[in-house]
Amino acid sequence: MNIPSDLKYTKDHEWVKIEGDVATIGVTDFAQSELGDIVYVEVETLDETLEAEEVFGTVEAVKTVSDLFLPLSGEIIEFNEALEDEPEKVNSDPYGDGWMIKVKCSDLSQVDSLMSADDYKSLIGA
Repeated sequence: MNIPSDLKYTKDHEWVKIEGDVATIGVTDFAQSELGDIVYVEVETLDETLEAEEVFGTVEAVKTVSDLFLPLSGEIIEFNEALEDEPEKVNSDPYGDGWMIKVKCSDLSQVDSLMSADDYKSLIGA
């Protein structure tokens, strides 16, 4: 199970990479393995400002559809358009080419409430 130590994590199995006031967000290796083969990623909140914990999109796998929850408040400034044609990138490279959105954070202090890699490992029993 790949859980990079330089990222932050949520109880909803999303990872967050902070660069300045921009957060890149995707789902974890654990999440993609639990979902199975991902066939569609939908994000209709581009250019919208959402609060933490609001739904920003959905990910559809062969067996299920799951909501995606925004870990940090802010404006969604970018969607990984490569996922429109190749949603399987979320399975093959969840921390790289399979990233989902970028958010301009409105409150960076919220980062402190996210989990460390060790905390996330404890959550999933890794």
